[in-house]
Amino acid sequence: MSNLLIHSMSEFSDVILGVLHAAGARNLAEVGAEFGGMSQQLAAYAEVTGGSLTSIDPCPKQEFLDWVAKCPSVRHVAAPSLDAMSDVSDVDAWVIDGDHNYYTVRNELRIADENAKRDGKPLLAIMHDVSWPCARRDFYYAPDRIPGEWLHPHSFDGGVTIGAPGVRDHRGFRGNGQFAVALHEGGAKNGVLTAVEDFLEEARTPERPLAWAHIPAVFGLGILFDSTAPWAAEVAQVVHPYHDNKLIASLELNRLRNYLTVIEWQDQQAA
Repeated sequence: MSNLLIHSMSEFSDVILGVLHAAGARNLAEVGAEFGGMSQQLAAYAEVTGGSLTSIDPCPKQEFLDWVAKCPSVRHVAAPSLDAMSDVSDVDAWVIDGDHNYYTVRNELRIADENAKRDGKPLLAIMHDVSWPCARRDFYYAPDRIPGEWLHPHSFDGGVTIGAPGVRDHRGFRGNGQFAVALHEGGAKNGVLTAVEDFLEEARTPERPLAWAHIPAVFGLGILFDSTAPWAAEVAQVVHPYHDNKLIASLELNRLRNYLTVIEWQDQQAA
């Protein structure tokens, strides 16, 4: 089923690399490598600009490990993001596509912000999965890493569908044991977009306004940046045509509904 649905952050590579170029970013840090598709493009960009790439992922796919073993210019940190991020310094831009839940994302943004202040740099964070299905529902690759008070009731067998706040056992969009989904969509401290919004509410100040752009395609790309940065206008120019674009959102909704229909057909055939 996964082959029918484009899902990778690398689908946004032109936008991401355009943002990095507009910001003059050189030293990059990536959270979540998976197969390394986006990692390879970030590494190539860093090499051209004379910068560096640090990739944080406790258990990436073998394809990434094979590639990074042949790429000495890339530093791979095999640890969870919240354990590793504070030790990474001099980061011009974060590219975040790790565990898609409120607790993890909220703290990833907090640490990225603390690092930016510590190192005297404007904050620039590029994030995946800010739209459905993770926008308002936690997904957990490793629920044992989430403190109990932040962990929603969840299921590794449940699937999700558009417009349904609950889950369906072995039906809908699901992880087939690879990840768990919260049993309910919405509410406080639930989902990636909720984490971003809460971080912005806390971190924004009149002296340090933070800008946010949301590209509603391929599960959603978010770009969060310090609007007082000298490059802020250039970054805004790159992302503005895509921000909350109604046509893009309509195409994404159609794509997801078609995909969910295919899953339903396959489930019926398997039954």
